[in-house]
Amino acid sequence: MKPAQFFLNALVFSVAVSSMAVEARTLIQNKGSDTLVNVAQAWAEEYRKVNPDVAVAVTGGGSGTGIAALINGTVDIANASRRVKQKEMDLARSRGQDPVKHVVAYDALSVFLHPDNPLDSISLEELAEIYGEGGEFTIWPDVGVEVPGCKDQTMILVSRQNNSGTYAYFRKITLGKRRDFRLGTRDMHGSKDVVDLVASTSCAIGYSGLAYATDHVKMACISKTKGGACANPSVATASDGSYPIARPLMMYTDGEPAGEIKNYMEWILSDAGQCIILSKGYAPVRDVKCD
Repeated sequence: MKPAQFFLNALVFSVAVSSMAVEARTLIQNKGSDTLVNVAQAWAEEYRKVNPDVAVAVTGGGSGTGIAALINGTVDIANASRRVKQKEMDLARSRGQDPVKHVVAYDALSVFLHPDNPLDSISLEELAEIYGEGGEFTIWPDVGVEVPGCKDQTMILVSRQNNSGTYAYFRKITLGKRRDFRLGTRDMHGSKDVVDLVASTSCAIGYSGLAYATDHVKMACISKTKGGACANPSVATASDGSYPIARPLMMYTDGEPAGEIKNYMEWILSDAGQCIILSKGYAPVRDVKCD
């Protein structure tokens, strides 16, 4: 055999073997909640060490985006910081899908303020008057403070886009089912964007998951009613439910998971997976022992 022909045959064989290896590797598509995207990426990276034959592709985009992808059959796991709505469930079942919920963590949805803002605590009632349509509070003196560096003391309301589970949950808890957000909120694509804007804007107030907190913002102590006892957002208060805006974080599968998806979900709920949750600032679903 001529050297050139031998080299060509070897190259073809090498490509064929590589292709077989790629085909043998299981790919799990995981999409959805921006709140969960960082920990989902951490899970995916760590699981590669646990089972090199499984690759987990993680993308964000919001809870609504992940749920829509599950309904359309384009992902294996949808991450969500809200429950699937009845109309989504009906649509899924009409398409032969059966979304099954798995609670994988708990989160304290935090209210962020600029560090110069002297406000330390706020109630759900006051948040409703700040964020709600027709709300009475539009300037910081309405809640009893003046914010240094905020020229006219007008509140700048930072929110999330309406495909976000964080948006839906905050609206449900603070405004109720029938009241909408007031016009003029600055709707951010991601949780990090919320925190970054509040950190750089003295007049601002925003909300997002506890795991996105930084040293450049402060978090308000939240009470259910004005003047009532408040709770600070933390892993502990999310776990025991004492924080008024604590919420479950979920992953949805089409039916009960099987095969490699089942193995992956079981690993997420094991001590190894739950310790990653804890390291990212969320509360695990049960007591765990971590190194």
